[in-house]
Amino acid sequence: MESRYASNPEAVKHYDTELLRREFLVENLMTPGKIYFVYSHYDRFIIGGVVPQAKPLALPTYPQLRANYFLERREMGVINVGATGSVVVDGETFTLQNKDCLYIGKGAKAVVFQSSQ
Repeated sequence: MESRYASNPEAVKHYDTELLRREFLVENLMTPGKIYFVYSHYDRFIIGGVVPQAKPLALPTYPQLRANYFLERREMGVINVGATGSVVVDGETFTLQNKDCLYIGKGAKAVVFQSSQ
C-alpha cells in the first residue's frame, strides 16, 4: 500500500503540473493479477484497484492500518468496472456484473476477489 501525506494548501498554490500529478494523481490502480491501494492522509481515505485473473486475490492487511485485518475498523465499497466477477465475504459469495456495487461492513474478516473468466 502506498501512503500519501497531506500537502500544505499554501504550498500547493505554487505546484507546477508535474508536482501536482505526483502528489495527487493515482495511477496503476488496475494492474492485472494484483491488488493496489493508496492510503491518503486526507481524511484517511483509501482508494484501490483489484484485478483478479486466473487465481483469486485475498484482501490483505497492511502495517499502515494498525489492524489485525483490513476491515477491522473500516468499511468498504466495491464497484465492479470490469467483467463479471465475485467477492467472497466471510464465506458468502456475491456475484457482481459490470457497474454493480457491493457494500462490505466494518468487521468483515475475510474478503476474496475472483474473476469469472
